[in-house]
Amino acid sequence: MASLRLHISLFVLSLAILLLSHPVKCDDEDDKLLDDINNYRTSLKLSVLADNDNADCIAEEIADQLKKQPCTKSTGANSAPGTELQFSNFIPQLDKCHLNITSTKDGIILSVCVPELEQDRDRDLVLSNFTHTKHSRYLNSTKYSGAGIGSEEDWIVVILTTNTPHGSFESENGAIPVSKVGLTYLLLSFMSVFFLILVN
Repeated sequence: MASLRLHISLFVLSLAILLLSHPVKCDDEDDKLLDDINNYRTSLKLSVLADNDNADCIAEEIADQLKKQPCTKSTGANSAPGTELQFSNFIPQLDKCHLNITSTKDGIILSVCVPELEQDRDRDLVLSNFTHTKHSRYLNSTKYSGAGIGSEEDWIVVILTTNTPHGSFESENGAIPVSKVGLTYLLLSFMSVFFLILVN
C-alpha cells in the first residue's frame, strides 16, 4: 500500500513539474522594445500589443536570415516602398516554427537595421526606426493585436499579428508545441515511475 502511494505521489509530482515548467525567454532587449512600442501605442490611445510566442519564433528566424545582409541606409525601414518582406519568402523558417502560411497572411513583417547596433545605447534610435518611418502606419493601426520580436546583430524584426484566423500565427493544426524542457521532465518522470515499478 505504501509503495502504491509512493508511485502515485511521484507521478503527481512529475505531472506538476511538467505543467509548471515554461521555456524561459531570455531576450530582455526584445521585451524592452515591445514595452517601448506599447508605450508609443498607448500614447496614441491604441491598445497594447500582446507578446505572441509564435511570432517571436519567426521574427528570430527572419532576423537570423537578415543578418547575412549588409546594413545600409537602403535596407530596413528606409527601403523602397513595395520591397517589404513577405512570409512566402520564409517557408523554411515558418516550418521551423511549426507555422502554416495561412495563419500569417494578415500579419506584417517590419524590419530595421542600425549599423553597429548596441541596443542598450541605441534604444531610442531603434524605436524611432519603427515609429518615424513608413512602419509607423502599421504600428498606428488598430488592426494589429499582437507582436513578436527578434534581433540578430544589426537587424531587428517586428512581426505584427491580428486576432483573425489568418493573422493569429497559430501553430499548424492548432497544435500546442510542447517545450523541450517540459518534454524532458515528462520523459524523466515516466522513466522514474517505470523504474520504481520494476524495482518493486
